[in-house]
Amino acid sequence: MTTRLIPEVGQWYAHRDKGQMFQVVAVDEAQDAVEIQDSDGDVDELDLESWFAMTIELASAPENSTGPADDPDSSEREYTLSADGGERDWRDPLDQLASAVDESEDDEDETKATAVRH
Repeated sequence: MTTRLIPEVGQWYAHRDKGQMFQVVAVDEAQDAVEIQDSDGDVDELDLESWFAMTIELASAPENSTGPADDPDSSEREYTLSADGGERDWRDPLDQLASAVDESEDDEDETKATAVRH
């Protein structure tokens, strides 16, 4: 028996014949493709014809699902040392750029003020 379930990104499904669970992580209708990720994190791509030939049903997300589509816990993230060996904070790299632009504008204002006085 085939399925008529439309693939939905983020939805989990159970393959009735194999007992495997997987989540749809992308659907590209223009390319006729469905990208799925199983509960072990393995990613695979199917064409829509293969999708509709599968015997699947809707399922709840397994408790132990991990893989590339999952967002790691923020407590597991670490900052690394920069190329020059010093620590670098990567949270707000544009703040440094904005600060440099502000300093440059201040220097230009001082130069113009000095030129006007002379």
